[in-house]
Amino acid sequence: MPTPQLRVAIVGAGPAGIYAADILAKADLDVAIDLFERLPAPYGLVRYGVAPDHPRIKGIVNALYKVLQRGDIRLIGNVDIGTDVTVPQLREHYDAIVFSTGAIRDADLNIPGVDLPGSYGAADFVSWFDGHPDVPRTWPLEAEKVAVIGNGNVALDVARMLAKHVPDLMGTEIPQNVIDGLAANPVTDVHVFGRRGPAQAKFTPLELRELGKVPDVDVVVYPEDFEFDEGSEEALAASNQTRQVVKTLTDWTMRDPADMTASRRIHLHFLHRPVEVLGTDAVTGLRTERTELTGDGSVRGTGRFEEFEVQAIYRAVGYFGSSVPQVPFDPVAGVIPNETGRVLDDDGEHVRGLYATGWIKRGPVGLIGHTKSDAQETIANLIQDVHADLRAGVLPGAPKADPESILERLRADGVPYTSWSGWELLDAHERALGEKQGRERVKVVPREEMTEISRGGMFVEAGAAGAPPVV
Repeated sequence: MPTPQLRVAIVGAGPAGIYAADILAKADLDVAIDLFERLPAPYGLVRYGVAPDHPRIKGIVNALYKVLQRGDIRLIGNVDIGTDVTVPQLREHYDAIVFSTGAIRDADLNIPGVDLPGSYGAADFVSWFDGHPDVPRTWPLEAEKVAVIGNGNVALDVARMLAKHVPDLMGTEIPQNVIDGLAANPVTDVHVFGRRGPAQAKFTPLELRELGKVPDVDVVVYPEDFEFDEGSEEALAASNQTRQVVKTLTDWTMRDPADMTASRRIHLHFLHRPVEVLGTDAVTGLRTERTELTGDGSVRGTGRFEEFEVQAIYRAVGYFGSSVPQVPFDPVAGVIPNETGRVLDDDGEHVRGLYATGWIKRGPVGLIGHTKSDAQETIANLIQDVHADLRAGVLPGAPKADPESILERLRADGVPYTSWSGWELLDAHERALGEKQGRERVKVVPREEMTEISRGGMFVEAGAAGAPPVV
């Protein structure tokens, strides 16, 4: 008697989920994979968490597209696990569930005044300019002077998007409502603050160099912020990336101020620890404490404070994971507790059939390469567990293993799920919108419109199940 097919649900169709699905699909197992996504479109933070003027992102999207286009992984979009389908319900249909839900909200910054009007989370701003369907269509761009707190690529994305002129964004997929908002942006100066030194900055060299190529935007750095200790020298010796970042920053310190005539400026400040957002009814400034390196690359306060006049603050201090109802969650670390991808309960025991990968597994650190290795580890352990079960005579056997049963459940509950063919329709629609403007793509923003366009591709699937498409 043949072994029943293993059925696996992967929750989250960003890079982590798609890489996990790809690795599992190529394993020596008879496996059916359903990839769930709460938005009508796939690709996660590649579509909704990276500034639209990054051309190299296209290469990542193309790679993810090729995985899903093969047809051996079924995409089920516009389904929120925990709301539209609970995890216990999902377990009725699948032998294993892999959570790749990522980290999409801002980490907290606990300083006085951080909740004043005019203080924003970078993740929310990124979602706005990337056309995320679940954020407001407008953004209050009213400040001439802005502070960005953070020393990573997200901070640079926020600073660049605030300072960049709209005509220089018109070759991207930026939505029309974002164009309209940025066109009225009165900003002149964007100040980016990091509490450590240049050798500890988390910028990637390419991101930093791109900052220096933005038309009519000068990058200003301050020689007094350049301090290197033994830990900095060790970092420079150990990392070519660090050396490239420090070289770029050092080159900028040697620019002649007389040559800086741009209408907008991005100021990069190091060795500044934000301690208070100033203002009574709204943001009016930022107070920082000067820091100094301690010898190992970390810093301590000096007791010297400076104040910067700004009318808005963006917190780019990291992302934080969100819990999935009825799944263990660590509220301090913002991750699903796990051991090499196996989800753990409160007693530290593996919850049978539950796994995690990507940022919800390890926290919001690392680049695409780390996400792939993460997925390999998690899927290797899932496969190991399946083989151990088979050796023990435990066969796959979800109670509702028929592939149609989950779709029937969604239809019965009135969930307007989308599919891969639906994404291809939406993709073609966005490209057509872009072609009219001489651009590669223009994103559709409203969820209802995204769903309606995508649901036009449901005829084949819905018709096969004997139900009319919902459009």
